[in-house]
Amino acid sequence: MPDYVIRLYKDSDYEAVRDIFSRGIKEHTKTAFLHTLSLPYIWALLLALFLFLRQTTGSYLLLAMVMPLGVAALWLLNRHVYAGYVQNSLTNDMMNIRKYYLERDGYCFWVAELAGEIVGMVAAIVPENPTGENQVELKRLSVPIKHRGKGIAKALCRTVIDYAWKRGSSAVVLSTSMAQIDASQLYLKMGFRRTITEHAPFILAKFIDFRILAFQYDFPKYR
Repeated sequence: MPDYVIRLYKDSDYEAVRDIFSRGIKEHTKTAFLHTLSLPYIWALLLALFLFLRQTTGSYLLLAMVMPLGVAALWLLNRHVYAGYVQNSLTNDMMNIRKYYLERDGYCFWVAELAGEIVGMVAAIVPENPTGENQVELKRLSVPIKHRGKGIAKALCRTVIDYAWKRGSSAVVLSTSMAQIDASQLYLKMGFRRTITEHAPFILAKFIDFRILAFQYDFPKYR
């Protein structure tokens, strides 16, 4: 039997879950940044800028700063993407968690608790679905680094699947960023299939190759 328990969110969990969410999202900045650095056209662009400045300015100080400043700009851009997402979420659905998730039909929010400490979280919402299918969307799945490897994320994911099953839903859907590698692997192991891979809807997404992955867990049509 696991030492942790999964229960509904309480108002006393507010600060803990917001902190877990923020840290969990921002930690992917490094992975996204390293992916951007691995893109051949990024280095081609930096080299072209270096050669252009050498031809036009001849400033050795400026030339020495091109690469470090370019790499720093890429880091800041990736950090801005995740930090901006966190800030937007904290002022929207994560601002009043009870009202947004527990006082609306089809919405819910759970936490995992271990020895009085919140060690994980997950939510369910009603997704926008133009086909009209009865689906549940998994949101806000996060487990602090020190508590990973204990099966908590898997149990939280299963909680949403069970919730959707009891509601008679046809599927559970979710989206995550390409940098969230462990999460993607978990979803595949849980029986989700990847349905869509597309660039995020912001101007520089294609430039830094910031992709969103969509997954879907289908229930049997006949139960």
